[in-house]
Amino acid sequence: MGKALVLNASYEPLNITSWRRAAVLLVKGKAERIEHNGKLIYTGFPLPTVIRLLHYVRVPYKEIPLTRRNILHRDGHTCQYCGYTGDELTIDHVVPRSRGGGDSWENLVTACVRCNVKKGSRTPQEAHMLLRKPPRRPYSNLYFEVSKHLKTGSHSEWQKYVIGM
Repeated sequence: MGKALVLNASYEPLNITSWRRAAVLLVKGKAERIEHNGKLIYTGFPLPTVIRLLHYVRVPYKEIPLTRRNILHRDGHTCQYCGYTGDELTIDHVVPRSRGGGDSWENLVTACVRCNVKKGSRTPQEAHMLLRKPPRRPYSNLYFEVSKHLKTGSHSEWQKYVIGM
């Protein structure tokens, strides 16, 4: 039937759970329904798509490792210069290593081979190539899971709760 986004008491996204688990949290009084999709579980009880816990849950910070796979995933397996989504994707340094650019979330983007060669050892501004979106460190592993659901359009109501991710 679907998934539900779980928000902390501070409206910070915590995780994605099944609609069944979300319904149990609502019935037990541990959460409140923020959004629903209009479908009914039973009469008078709409299927929750976003719930908020009533008590704050402290979540320890866990850094996401900087790997090729995570960069490709963050960028949606799409060239950040031209939008190509095929198989031949590489990782590009926005500020080239020869210019002092390092390996960081904010300096690495997914690029197709053609754009990577065209850019060469120049910055995007020097090569007159604009980035589709600025590279940034993902908020949490939840970032990858939520972005997958938002891309399919199945849970567009989640967008306003995950903007900062």
